Formats: sequence, C-alpha cells, structure tokens
Amino acid sequence: MIKIKSDKDLIRLTGHLNKETLPDVYYLKKKKNLKIDLSALESLDYEGALFLTELAKNNTLVNLPAHLKEMYDFVYLTVKDLNIPSPPSALVQIEGYLVRILDAIKENTVNFLLFFGEFIYFLIFLITHPWKFRFKETAAVMVKAGAGALPIVGLTSFLVGVVMAYQGAVQLSKFGANIFIVDMLDISMFREIAPLISAIVVAGRSASSFSAEIGVMKLTEEIDAMKTLGFEPFWFLIIPRVAAMVIAMPLIVFFADIIGVFGGMLIASINLNIGFDMFLERTKDILELKQVFIGLGKAPFFGLVIALIGTYRGFQVRNSTQDIGKYTTKSVVNAIFWVIALDSIFSIIFAKFGI
Repeated sequence: MIKIKSDKDLIRLTGHLNKETLPDVYYLKKKKNLKIDLSALESLDYEGALFLTELAKNNTLVNLPAHLKEMYDFVYLTVKDLNIPSPPSALVQIEGYLVRILDAIKENTVNFLLFFGEFIYFLIFLITHPWKFRFKETAAVMVKAGAGALPIVGLTSFLVGVVMAYQGAVQLSKFGANIFIVDMLDISMFREIAPLISAIVVAGRSASSFSAEIGVMKLTEEIDAMKTLGFEPFWFLIIPRVAAMVIAMPLIVFFADIIGVFGGMLIASINLNIGFDMFLERTKDILELKQVFIGLGKAPFFGLVIALIGTYRGFQVRNSTQDIGKYTTKSVVNAIFWVIALDSIFSIIFAKFGI
C-alpha cells in the first residue's frame, strides 16, 4: 500500500512502492517540476526504483532512505549504461528519407543510362548490319502489342471523344457557337488527346507485358542459357520490342484519332444538330495536316520510351517472384510518367517555335 500527500509543489510518498502499488502513483510520471519527498517510503522493488528514475528526469527526489538507496542506485546505473537513444527528430527522419530517395534516384539513373548506352551500341551495330535485324520477331511483337491494343485504345478514344463533345456542347450552345465543337474536337484530338491517351493505354498494357515476360525468363534462367549459347539477349528481347513499338505507335495513334473524332461527331450530331456532312466539311476547312503530323510525330518517341522502360524493368528482376510484381508495377508507373513528361516537353518546344 502506498499513500500520496500533496502540498502545493511538494509530494510525499508513504508506504511500499512496488509493482502492485505502481498503478496508484503512475499519474505522477506526467508531472513536471515537482519536489517529491521519499523519507516515509518503507520498501522499494525493481519496478518501483525504475519508476523513480523516470520521475527524476523531470522532478526532484529528496530524502530517499539509506536502506533503499542501494536499489535505486543499481537501477539508475543499469538504465544509464543501456544508453537508449532518443527517437530521432522529425527533421532527422525527413533527412533520412530524402537521402534514401536521392540514392535510389541516383542508382536507377546510372543503371538506366548504362542500359540505354548498351541499346545505342546495338542500334548503331544494327544500322551498319541491317541484315541481322529480326523481322519475324518484330512482326510478332507488332501484332501482339500493336494490333492487340487497338480494341481498348479505340474504346478509350471513343469515350474520350464523347466526353469532350458533351462538355463542349454544354458551353458552346450557350453562345450559339455550336459549329466550333468541330474545331475543338479536331485540333485537340489529332494534336494532343489521341496520342497521349493511346500512349498511356499502351504503356499500361505493353510495358507491363514486356517486364513480366523478361522477368520470368530471368527467373527461369532462360536469359543465362541464351548467353551461354552465344545469343545476345539485346538482339532477341529488346531490339525487336523497341522497333515494334516505334513502328506500331503512329498507326495506333492514327486509329485513335479517327475513332475519337467519330465519337465526338456522333454526339455533335445528336446534341448540336451538326450532321456528319457539315462536321466533315468544317473539318476540311480548319484541320491542317500540320496538326495531324504533330500528333503522329510524337508517337514513335512514346513507343521508344514505353519499350525501353518495359524491357529495362524486366532485366532488373533478380531471384524472387515478388520482383516480377514489383518491377512490372514500376514499369507501368514509370512509362506513364515519362509519356506525360515527354508530351509536356514537346508542348513547350512547339510553343517556343510557334508550331
């Protein structure tokens, strides 16, 4: 049993301080700048002495009986020798996170530049030795990653065209400028929307596929077997995929252009009474080939980025099936990010040159 007597800033403890009585005095641990008189304390166990060392951090302990001092000193020295570090401050934690992030960025940048340098070497070798190009493998990838993506790309572009037409119709009808829905749809779809939407969809579909395929080949040691037999993985796994995506992306984008404009044309006919013939006539008047070629010109660069990132992440898989999921996810995220970043760079360049 323990009793507590309080007199302003002075606290007197009387009785036995042990693990059974600690709940009665534990609230004192939250107090600060108190003077605690221990002269009437009769007994003290290890838990009680540990509690007193905690109290001593923010308060003053006085008159500890001599027969209890030995236990208190033993516990105090034990805790002191442990030298338990205090938790790092928020700034120190933030600094640690930033250092780890910068190290990861640095490591990934260096590794990718080495990968890209190797790709450039084999590309130059291919230019000087075109007969070594693997046409069958490239055609197979074009069918799988290019033609196979047309349904989802077409559906996505059609829905985007419908949404754009609906939103534009609401605003333009207020001003009696219905016909300008054609200008908005044609220029935005051919120049920006269709290339970007197509690249994002293909990035999610093909970058993940490339990473997973190459990752599984690494786990099953097929790539090591290829090297042992004298077959260079770059020729068989990377060059065909990159070439296929560079060739297929402009075709996919053009398909998305047509489907997206058709979706907008359908809504313009229903909501704004702009018939197909009027829509096409206005398109012929306002749509310049420059707008079409700008969109198509960006497509090969999008294909290059998607293929390089997808294959690069696949080669990063090491010795675990978890790596396949990890690097497949990274390939999709990285590919979509760099597609959007590349599109932003193109927009800035075209704006600077007035294109």
